[in-house]
Amino acid sequence: MNKRIGLIAGSGSFPILFAKKAADKGFSVYAVGYHNETDTQLAEYVEVVETIYIGQIKRLIKFFKKNRITEAVMIGAIKKPGAILDIRPDMKALSLIAEMRHNTHDDGMLRAFAKVIEDEGILVRSSTFLLPELLARDGCWTKRKPTKAEQPDIDLGWKMAKGVGGLDIGQCVVVSNGTVMAVEAIDGTDSTISRGGRLCKGHAVVVKVCKPMQDFRFDVPAVGAQTIRTMHESGATVLVIEAGKSLVFDKEEMIQLADQWGISIVAMARTT
Repeated sequence: MNKRIGLIAGSGSFPILFAKKAADKGFSVYAVGYHNETDTQLAEYVEVVETIYIGQIKRLIKFFKKNRITEAVMIGAIKKPGAILDIRPDMKALSLIAEMRHNTHDDGMLRAFAKVIEDEGILVRSSTFLLPELLARDGCWTKRKPTKAEQPDIDLGWKMAKGVGGLDIGQCVVVSNGTVMAVEAIDGTDSTISRGGRLCKGHAVVVKVCKPMQDFRFDVPAVGAQTIRTMHESGATVLVIEAGKSLVFDKEEMIQLADQWGISIVAMARTT
């Protein structure tokens, strides 16, 4: 009999990658997806998908219990600017919101949501526990290495990104010539890169790191080929991510595009 795992699936390709890997490792995947967020192709890779609105916590728990799920993962983003139109909070969600009225930051809300699920006997596991190979490995991956002139912007970007992450605002900053051009907020990484690129008109450094108190059950920083495309369109020349604490999708394509466009990709491990 296959092991069972629950999947709470947001947007993007990560839920599908997880479902494929879980199936390869002998898991039967029972997924909960969200209207207008979760890729409809996910249904091809799981036993069944229950599609709900954001805030229907009781329905989510009922689905997992019906399918005898005792472990689950939370994977994929929620496009927050548009998500408000699809919220249908039930009484359990309203109770959670009331308890969290003084702490509505992303991490606080996600931890509280995970606690509600775990209080029902469903353990929430790290989003990477079946996919450790997606975690970034230390080193410069591209033909081009950062220049000496770019190094101060890397150092500043790392410091500022950690500071912003500590405030639970975002995980990415764009720096150029010693000035922070853009800070990730509700609009996400790609929009942050585009904003920063418009302001500095090229030669920008993009730094994306995990938060100082990162909960690896959710919201792990992630990059992929689209990140490099956005950087190219914006004139950014260096991408810095945190080794061992960032997810990397389409790595070979990322490197190919970066080498083609003269972009440097560096994964670093730092204690500060």
